[in-house]
Amino acid sequence: MSEKSYTRALGGNARKRHSHKTDKGKVVAFVVQLEVKVGGSWKPVIRYDCAHDFAHADRYNIRGETLQEELHLSYAECLTLADEDINFNWELYADRFLMGEFP
Repeated sequence: MSEKSYTRALGGNARKRHSHKTDKGKVVAFVVQLEVKVGGSWKPVIRYDCAHDFAHADRYNIRGETLQEELHLSYAECLTLADEDINFNWELYADRFLMGEFP
């Protein structure tokens, strides 16, 4: 089994955490999360993962409320979507989060 993890600064007070595991080239677990620093601690804004044995996105607001969206994708497809979505939309998501909205 192979595992890859990294944290990448996106600018300002935002970062992306990425982790995935593969077995024989197949994605078997993943987490990709956008985080924003608020009051000295990192808060999740949007997280894509496969907890609960299905691919989904958890969207957070600054009050800690969560919306979960099931994604009918393979783990590999969802991992690609997560990376691309956060890379392209992190500023919008961070702004909406800080205004009290869901990304």
